[in-house]
Amino acid sequence: MKHEQSYHMTPEEFEKNGQEVIHWIADYYRRIESFPVMSQAAPGDIRAGLPPHAPAKGESFSSILQDVDKIIIPGITHWQSPNFFAYFPANASGAAILGELLSAGLGVQGMIWATSPACTELETQVLDWLVEMLALPEKFRSSGTGAGVIQDTASSASLCAVLAAREKATQFASNLKGGDGRLTAYASSQTHSSVEKAVKIAGIGKENLRLVPVDRNFAMRPEELAKLIQEDRRKGKIPFFVCATVGTTSSNAMDPLDKIGAIARQENIWLHVDAAMSGTAALCPEFRHIHKGLEFADSYCFNPHKWMFTNFDCDCFYIGDRKILIQTLSILPEYLKNKATESGAVIDYRDWQVPLGRRFRALKLWFVIRHYGIEGLQYHVRQHVQLAQEFAEWVKGEPDFELMAPVPLNLVCFRHKAGAKFNENLLDHLNRSGKIYLTHTKLNDIYTLRMSIAQTNTQRRHVEQAWELIRKTARELKEKIKD
Repeated sequence: MKHEQSYHMTPEEFEKNGQEVIHWIADYYRRIESFPVMSQAAPGDIRAGLPPHAPAKGESFSSILQDVDKIIIPGITHWQSPNFFAYFPANASGAAILGELLSAGLGVQGMIWATSPACTELETQVLDWLVEMLALPEKFRSSGTGAGVIQDTASSASLCAVLAAREKATQFASNLKGGDGRLTAYASSQTHSSVEKAVKIAGIGKENLRLVPVDRNFAMRPEELAKLIQEDRRKGKIPFFVCATVGTTSSNAMDPLDKIGAIARQENIWLHVDAAMSGTAALCPEFRHIHKGLEFADSYCFNPHKWMFTNFDCDCFYIGDRKILIQTLSILPEYLKNKATESGAVIDYRDWQVPLGRRFRALKLWFVIRHYGIEGLQYHVRQHVQLAQEFAEWVKGEPDFELMAPVPLNLVCFRHKAGAKFNENLLDHLNRSGKIYLTHTKLNDIYTLRMSIAQTNTQRRHVEQAWELIRKTARELKEKIKD
């Protein structure tokens, strides 16, 4: 009998090639510090190295991997380098990578329980674990009125929160499109841009987003929030949503959840709490004060893909009343109807997010928690916070530098006293050196450098070397100015 021709990779070929990829990744981590942290490629460099047309015939897997080294690696900014101190981290770990590999191998489409019960039930259980691990309010546990779900990012979590809040405020009245322009949302001037995007997508309109002033520590001022709400009510508006942040992107500022929450409850306004990066710190009891007042929240999210060693993408989104979210997002066409769904005994996570399809993200999170254990996760979080606190002390002890914001956890905002242009030049020289990667923000309109210490493999020596390089480069720039 003649066999049909196949271009597919056989299981034997997959095993051989897979071992080669695992070896490549392991070797990448061994040599990661030899690469410039920030890619030195110029615009167009990578495309110039690629052929103009796709290959007509398949190529060997070894030649593909060779081109990864030759073409792709020069265009990579190495987010997993221990010398990556930019933005906030997008951490990975061996356990997460292997979990992601298994997820890809299984190829599950977990849109409803029936399409893979394990995909749904593992997610529910792991999200319940995290309620206990972070000491979150019990209402976020699946045994209560709410529960958790894995979104791709905190941006999607914010959008789902805004949509649910909109529907609750309008009592699911489909004729009130976007609230007819009367709904108003509130966030501080330091809140992540995803909230502005969410209110635009939800039809609320950017003009109905109120930016609440912040205090000297860049945290939302509750009295200003209350004032804006009352002003809007007098104008016939309907305040419906407020976002409080636990660890803002610019400076890691902590909004006072207890005071904001009391106002939201009194005014019957949905409170969403965004703890994208900093929420992981609550693994440690000594840092749980960042969540003081979280019991007021209607929804909450944090990103294990930022500081809990779980590779992108993985956002844990919790809702206090899951019925509101499900009613907001549920549409049931005939082709998705099934007995399990009709029984009401299962969760269909397609009703908890904007897309229909979903990957088996819980698998990598499960791998990470089981590999590290709570103890291992706490150890590394504490190590990062300690390193950041030491770095802040070094800055305070250096006459030419100054801190620009409090350092509650693992982000240090600082600057050289020589002014904005000098700091811009300093940042450029540091990043072009390839030895470290920092980013900047503006605080009170002052150009500020950010040192985010949270990369999976960052150790004390990396932070010490970074500080020495910063000081050395600053001295050299000052000497050039004198000359």
